[in-house]
Amino acid sequence: MPSRESSGTGCVRIRIPECATVLVTLHRRESFGPPLERALGAIRRLAIEKGDRVRIVFPVHPNPNVAGPARRMLEDLPNVELRSPLDYPEFLEVFSRSRFVLSDSGGVQEEAPTLGVPVLIARETTERPEVLESGWGILVGTDPERILVESRRLLDDEEAWRARCSGPNPFGDGFAARRIVDVLSAEWDARRGLGLAAGPEVGAT
Repeated sequence: MPSRESSGTGCVRIRIPECATVLVTLHRRESFGPPLERALGAIRRLAIEKGDRVRIVFPVHPNPNVAGPARRMLEDLPNVELRSPLDYPEFLEVFSRSRFVLSDSGGVQEEAPTLGVPVLIARETTERPEVLESGWGILVGTDPERILVESRRLLDDEEAWRARCSGPNPFGDGFAARRIVDVLSAEWDARRGLGLAAGPEVGAT
């Protein structure tokens, strides 16, 4: 399992591990057919190239357009785990312990900065440009060479990996609810100090 420690930026830092986990989620309809097979080919090449230095976890969507090619191209590899879809807590556990994730999911793009995990986006465009601007995401599409180049960089280059984890979370820091409570509490205290906390009397004219 990757070794993790807290960094000064608040990001969880992973030292280059002997065996790194890579999470994969691929399921979008526009990827069916040749695009998906290109991405799976890159995963296969990465698994063979890295051997026991990498563990690829792929919760496979049950759609036969995904499950069929995934099994055909990957199930013979000992370092690729083709799993049934995970429940959300288990998915987050694997996600949070991954070196990076390769995904075409919009939700994963939003979750990656919160979990401190870079994401290679297996799409040609994204509706979440803030992921790219903050450095957490890289558009690789389904081009095998782009996937392999960026995967190797994140696996082998600690400085490059750390740079991808140094940006702010573009979707917030998780403390919005606390700030809302603080604002409401301050407003309540101010109104109470003016004798307005109870609001106008019922029937008052």
